[in-house]
Formats: sequence, C-alpha cells, structure tokens
Amino acid sequence: MSETYDLFQQGRAHLRAGRPAQATVALEKAKRREPRSRSIREALAIAYFRLGRFQEAEAEFRTLVDLAPADEFAHYGLARSLVKLGRRTEARPHIKLARFLRPRTPPLDAESETS
Repeated sequence: MSETYDLFQQGRAHLRAGRPAQATVALEKAKRREPRSRSIREALAIAYFRLGRFQEAEAEFRTLVDLAPADEFAHYGLARSLVKLGRRTEARPHIKLARFLRPRTPPLDAESETS
C-alpha cells in the first residue's frame, strides 16, 4: 500500500479512538501528498472541528464543497463550522443545500403498504 493511504488510515484510526489532535498530524501529511483527495480532506475537517479549530475546519469543508458541490456532508460541515464562527447568515444556504441533498429512503409503493 502507499504511504499516503497508510497516513490516511492512521489518521482515521486516531479519529475513531477520540484523538483528533494526533489525527491531524497524519492527515496533514497525507493532504500534502494528495491535496485533491476528498476523503483525506473530510477526515481532516472533522478532526479540526472536533478540536475547535473552526476556521481550519471551514477551509477544508469549503474546499470539499468546491471539489464536489453535491456533497451534502461537505455543506453540512461547512454550515456547522460557520455557525461556530458566529456567521449564521453565511451558514444558512449551506444548511438548506445539505437538507436538499440529503439522501432519503424511497417511499413505499402501494403494493408493499397493503402486505
């Protein structure tokens, strides 16, 4: 496996273990190697958010929105970061987009409702 992937997995393991500060070390190294990797940036944004580093979380979530405008989690994370920074008005459109883009379960068809 590649060193970048190993760094990403190490960062995710730190996040799962509740160690976001340690996660940022590995994830920042991985991001330098693969700056367009959405999965690395998402994990890094989550780590920053959990550390209360909301400006850095905002920057990562904003980049994710730029890379994938239909990513509902990126819009949600960006909105949450903006709210934490006291920028509620700026967060509103991202909250609305996140709600709109959120996957929904398909409605039951009439046949399955009667069964």
